[in-house]
Amino acid sequence: MSYSEKNLSKREEEYLEAIYIILKKKGNVRVKDLARLLNIKSSSVVEFLEKLSKKGLVNYTKHESITLTSEGLNIAKEIYRRHVAIKEFLTTILNVPEEIAERDSCYIEHGIHELTLDRMLKFVEFIKKCPRGLPRFLENLYHYYQHGECLTCCSSQVCVRKLR
Repeated sequence: MSYSEKNLSKREEEYLEAIYIILKKKGNVRVKDLARLLNIKSSSVVEFLEKLSKKGLVNYTKHESITLTSEGLNIAKEIYRRHVAIKEFLTTILNVPEEIAERDSCYIEHGIHELTLDRMLKFVEFIKKCPRGLPRFLENLYHYYQHGECLTCCSSQVCVRKLR
């Protein structure tokens, strides 16, 4: 069964991603680590881990480290990949401050369509690989974000004709 066929709740996805993030940082995951990261009580974490264990996504035994099953790991990696991609788009293209991009990517990652995510990834990749550096339209867009007005070249007839 694939990730999209699993029909996981947003909360289930958050747990899997949180476990994955802690595993990457520390190498092992304990209930208190999850409780701290998710900002919830340890008793709530235990209850939810038992639910994820029944679904075959985590290995959880009381007083032992929490691990992801191979299926849980694959799903967690996909959720994390989405998160990173969306955050990069928000910071790189939309020039959103990192702390806001972090919060927003957590929200968006759970409902974004794969095609939309793919286009966002390709757009960021295209901008980064552009041999001319940051495209002028992005420089102009960043100026517009800060000042609420277009640069003079955007409103000139020469610039408009070039765009057509």
